Amino acid sequence: MINSTPPPLIGVAGCRKNIDGQDFDCAGRKYTLAIEQACEAVPLIIPTTGDALDRKSLLARVDGLLFTGSLSNVEPHHYDGEKSQEGTLHDPHRDATTLPLIREAISAGVPVFCICRGFQEINVAYGGSLHQQVHQVPGMLDHREDSRLDLHARYAPVHAIDFNPDGYFNRFTGLKTAQVNSLHGQGINRLADDLLWEAKAPDGIIEAVSVKDSKTFAAAVQWHPEWKVMDNPFYLSLFREFAAACREYMDKRKK
Repeated sequence: MINSTPPPLIGVAGCRKNIDGQDFDCAGRKYTLAIEQACEAVPLIIPTTGDALDRKSLLARVDGLLFTGSLSNVEPHHYDGEKSQEGTLHDPHRDATTLPLIREAISAGVPVFCICRGFQEINVAYGGSLHQQVHQVPGMLDHREDSRLDLHARYAPVHAIDFNPDGYFNRFTGLKTAQVNSLHGQGINRLADDLLWEAKAPDGIIEAVSVKDSKTFAAAVQWHPEWKVMDNPFYLSLFREFAAACREYMDKRKK
């Protein structure tokens, strides 16, 4: 029997890229592929138009939002941070789009999953701050990837995380610890008051968070679970939990 139920529509945060003198709204294929395969949903790239984006209309049409990783960093003026080091890549168009959209989506009860840059965005959106160079903070590990390695090696698990025994991740994964990859230079400094830490690395840096008292799935991870997600049961469980929330929201929205 053919399933007549349409798949969820999941918005994917775009990045502004200049290619051959022209601006493009882009999202990595690994993210859209994870939505297609792990969530069994339809991805829709959200343009980086800032306040010109009709967020209310967008949120009335999507069943979930994925805020992706990126080579760019959140501009530090959004969290009263010091000026970035020379050569740091920024994307002010994405900042202007995602920071207000995250809060509005969660307030509206739309499921939200944030990865890497998205993880940093949700902390900033809720009033937290960031370490701009985690490896320069005393006592912290170097969480950056080794660019000399091929992609498979860069995205391989490199350190453990321990879950908050009172957290959401601990409940739905049934795990106390897991192995994750690590490809980030920034990280959470001050955790926003409305967020709960869900997992930490061996050096104590926060690796996952959830939004306190959220209406539905509203969580973020610092690592990259989208990478070969169908081959990693733990990573897959994160996307499946997100997908279940998107389907539940879709069903409620259409009633």
